[in-house]
Amino acid sequence: MTLHGDALKIAIEQTRTKWGWFVALGVLLLIFGGIAFANLFVATVASVYVVGWLMLMGGIIEIVHAFGVKTWSRFFYWLLSGLLYAVAGFFAFGNPLLASAVLTFLLAIALVASGVLRAWVGYSHRPERGWGWIVAAGVVSALAGLIIAMGWPVNSLWVLGLFLAIDLIFQGWTFVAVGLALKK
Repeated sequence: MTLHGDALKIAIEQTRTKWGWFVALGVLLLIFGGIAFANLFVATVASVYVVGWLMLMGGIIEIVHAFGVKTWSRFFYWLLSGLLYAVAGFFAFGNPLLASAVLTFLLAIALVASGVLRAWVGYSHRPERGWGWIVAAGVVSALAGLIIAMGWPVNSLWVLGLFLAIDLIFQGWTFVAVGLALKK
């Protein structure tokens, strides 16, 4: 066996002894996903706060970075970019309902755009095997975006929370499956 193969085998064996932690984390994520499903509005507000924190931290990092650049034009670019990010982060904290409406609309646009692009790429690769799956995935994404856009702004009270709940549940099941597979 090669050096990399031995290292991989050792890493898997070391991870195998921690299978219980994977299962425990999976169960915890499943519980959080269930809680998020039980109250999609609270989950939506929580996801807006997370995005707000990330934007605020990103803005602070860009502002600090601005003072390390050598030219004035780049200094003002990074400073303005950081200030806009920080203001957007504060905006998310100050008015999470409006921020959830903006984020939901941006999500709808992103799903439609990526879905149309994916369908086009799949269709343009018609002679290749599996092109139909790419087109189908693109159509599903575009339809999801259109459904979200048609229900906007009312659905912005729960859409982000629904996506968070679904993600937590899928991640939870994944960790449980990996942990049980490691146990065998």
